[in-house]
Amino acid sequence: MNFNHFDESGHAIMVDVSAKQPTMRTAIAAAEVRLSPELVAAITSGGIAKGDVLGVARLAGIMAAKRTSDLIPLSHPLAIHNVAVDFEINEPAGVITARCTVRAYERTGVEMEAMTGASLAALTIYDMCKGNDKSITIGEIRLLFKEGGKSGVYNCQGNKTAP
Repeated sequence: MNFNHFDESGHAIMVDVSAKQPTMRTAIAAAEVRLSPELVAAITSGGIAKGDVLGVARLAGIMAAKRTSDLIPLSHPLAIHNVAVDFEINEPAGVITARCTVRAYERTGVEMEAMTGASLAALTIYDMCKGNDKSITIGEIRLLFKEGGKSGVYNCQGNKTAP
């Protein structure tokens, strides 16, 4: 397998994208938070002492997507044009899925920005609710959809969130 983040000597490098043409890039990623159905009900009814869990998690996800190049080595700073974070709530199953959509007209993809946004939204849900239940878990952080650039469209099997 060929990795483009290493030079011929094996040193980590930032990929040079300066010769690539900008295209509209979109990525959607998701992160699942598993918690008790009772805690999901408390979140949706505003019954958490720290406040509006999903509102704060939305802001955290947006902020994280915008700061991805500060957090992930070798990622490119991008002029992001849109970040949206939404939540799918399955109260009976005790699952909140944080979904982050990122769009930019750029030379490189926005998958890492979307995954960072979804991850930090999930971590914020944990942070705001850990006083109620420390057994909350975060899992299955994954790319659901991407388009733009030479690799074309990727749509995760079963994904219904494509724009």
